[in-house]
Amino acid sequence: MARASRGLEPNLAGLLCYLVGWISGLVFLILGRDKFVRFHALQSIVTFGALTAAFSLILVPVIGWLFSYIVALLAFILWIILMVKAAKGEKYKLPWVGDFAEKYA
Repeated sequence: MARASRGLEPNLAGLLCYLVGWISGLVFLILGRDKFVRFHALQSIVTFGALTAAFSLILVPVIGWLFSYIVALLAFILWIILMVKAAKGEKYKLPWVGDFAEKYA
C-alpha cells in the first residue's frame, strides 16, 4: 500500500481520521492527498459532526438522558467499527454518508 501524506500508511491515516471524531477528520482532510484517507476523513466529518450536533442541540434537551446514552453507545460501537475497517485498509461505506464522502474525496 502506498504511503499517504505526512509519511503515514493510508490504513493508519484512515484509522486516525476517526480517532477524535470530526476534528481528526478535518485535520486529515486538510493534510491528506490520498483518496482513501480523504474518503475516511470526509466520512468522519459528516458522521461524527452530525452526531455532535444532534447531542448538543436536540437529543439531550428534547428526548432525554436515557435515549442519549443509547445513541452514545451506538455511536461508540460505530466509531470502533470504522476505525477497525480503516486500519484493515477497507473502504467501508456508511449509507448516504459513504456516497457523499466517496463523491467528494
